Amino acid sequence: MTDRVTLDAPVPGELDGARLDQAAAQLFPDYSRSRLQAWIRRGELLVDGKPGRPRDRVSSGARLQLDAMPEQAVDWQAQDIALDIVYEDEDILVLNKPAGLVVHPAAGHADGTLVNALLAHAPQLAQLPRAGIVHRLDKDTSGLLVVARSLAAHADLVAQLQARSVHREYCAVCVGRMTGGGTVDAPIGRHPRQRKKMAVVSSGGKPALTHYRLEQRFGHHTRIAVTLETGRTHQIRVHMAHRKHPLVGDPVYAGRPRIPAGASAALIDALRAFPRQALHARALGLEHPATGAPLQFDCPLPPDLVRLLAVLEAEDPPIDPAAA
Repeated sequence: MTDRVTLDAPVPGELDGARLDQAAAQLFPDYSRSRLQAWIRRGELLVDGKPGRPRDRVSSGARLQLDAMPEQAVDWQAQDIALDIVYEDEDILVLNKPAGLVVHPAAGHADGTLVNALLAHAPQLAQLPRAGIVHRLDKDTSGLLVVARSLAAHADLVAQLQARSVHREYCAVCVGRMTGGGTVDAPIGRHPRQRKKMAVVSSGGKPALTHYRLEQRFGHHTRIAVTLETGRTHQIRVHMAHRKHPLVGDPVYAGRPRIPAGASAALIDALRAFPRQALHARALGLEHPATGAPLQFDCPLPPDLVRLLAVLEAEDPPIDPAAA
């Protein structure tokens, strides 16, 4: 059951003459202004014990008294699903999402998602937009993801993402032997004919910027490190396919497994059996939303990606070792 919210705070001098809803938003930052306005209208947020209107002006020294039962921002069910938590405090939670776990409930995935797991771990997340999740990973992308544990932290993390100050680095394995790193600066929007896919589009797309550098070159594949300045749906997958180097195992943008001529049985089996796009969010850097302290998180490659790389090293060595 959701606990009642009971708070009491005096109006400081710098808020003398401010609107009631503006003052409340400053004094009770864990709640959105729209929610505070609703509480004011219902008489659950009082000024010196008396009801008011959101536009009413408040005086220095007046006391704002809040006694309300908050509505849930989400109505998804909590489920006891294991989480690999990398870091947690009262403001944020950083976790290592496994491949195969959907982030949000949606059509075809009503439960068994990361949101359901988070609500079981921290029920108060039901009071936050999207249960505190400020960015997402595709179902079959593994790695680091940050979750806000308060409305103030949520707003701050969203602002950091909009300012492009959050550092996100991925490890990816691509089809084809790339010759160097680079940047893809190409807008992404819905595919003009296949509406479940995204694509680089000439008009109507959102700006998307991806940087990548080479880490390992094999005979017919390349391991790269990727950093993002934007966070468009399927961005890395779309941009690398646009460069003619789709991710190994990507059923949407790479199609059937591409088997190199003369590939060994071990390499053929590894490429055909790899169950997902070869993409892992391995590093995450941000400022703590409450303290401003820089935070850096790293997590190891998952076992399936480690096994794939081991097969590539053994069975798909560089064609020209000196150039690798």
